[in-house]
Amino acid sequence: MWLLPVLFAGLSCSGRHASPDDRLPGAVTHIVVCWLKTPGDSAARDKIIESSGALRDIPGVLSVSAGRMLPSTRPVVDSTYDVALVLVFRDEAALQAYDAHPIHQAMVRDVVRPLVSRFVVYDFAGD
Repeated sequence: MWLLPVLFAGLSCSGRHASPDDRLPGAVTHIVVCWLKTPGDSAARDKIIESSGALRDIPGVLSVSAGRMLPSTRPVVDSTYDVALVLVFRDEAALQAYDAHPIHQAMVRDVVRPLVSRFVVYDFAGD
């Protein structure tokens, strides 16, 4: 699982590989990896993915991507989770403000807590 931040570090907001000129100085990437209470529940997975779109309305959020786990037979790939989200923030202050924002709090309360048994978060700076 330690490789996950490294894998996402080379992606820009559009999902293509970023060149050094594409990186935003001070931008922060926030990765949330979720395991559902009912593993493989496609309706729960879809609800998380669809609900994540509202996070774009939080000030300082530059991009939001969410999707299902892509199964792999490669031993370095963790295929145990159900859904992951990747958010890019303007800076560390925007990430800190996001945590208390009502849209984020509503998603945690109304979507994440009812559906997710466990999650892991990775935050890193793209300096």
